[in-house]
Amino acid sequence: MSFIETIADLEALYGSANAASTVKVADHVTALYRPFVEASPFVALATSGPEGLDCSPRGDQPGFVRIEAPNRLVMPDRRGNNRCDSLRNIVRDPRAAFLFLIPGSGTCLRVNGHARLSIDEGLLASFAVEGKPPRCAIVLETQAVYFQCARAIVRSHLWDAARHVAPDSLPTPGQILAAMSDQQEGGEDYDRQWPARAQASLW
Repeated sequence: MSFIETIADLEALYGSANAASTVKVADHVTALYRPFVEASPFVALATSGPEGLDCSPRGDQPGFVRIEAPNRLVMPDRRGNNRCDSLRNIVRDPRAAFLFLIPGSGTCLRVNGHARLSIDEGLLASFAVEGKPPRCAIVLETQAVYFQCARAIVRSHLWDAARHVAPDSLPTPGQILAAMSDQQEGGEDYDRQWPARAQASLW
């Protein structure tokens, strides 16, 4: 198996980026990029730490990432599995990225920058849902903001309901947990109880 070992080899294979790939980059959320942030209900959060990289799904109502200023985004940290992988990384290495997806649109928005975790009571209270504020918020100071072309979405047919995978064709979380824990965790009870448990703990 052959590998690319140098940047020179990479550039020889791919050539140079065209103007459309470079002029689109801003250091802040522009007026034309703002609607993508406001319409997105789903963000992939990428972080880096001493143990390596992490990419975590984040979802909420459209516009859940707030534009506090053109160069500052704020994302509430809603309830999850409590592993805190992304948060641990941010505390130790501020480099982070948001990838915004908008259902029905082939265009994604990429935002790279430096993040910190805020526990400001007023800020957290402003993100409360059903009287429940997040325990912290991710504050991202933007360094690069740009759109990603639609090729990946087009190739994947991501929003095409006719191409959606039937959930029952995949292993369930309960089955995975049971197999990984020698039947000490998960199982049919876990799968049966999860929808109600998740609905009660969204916020």
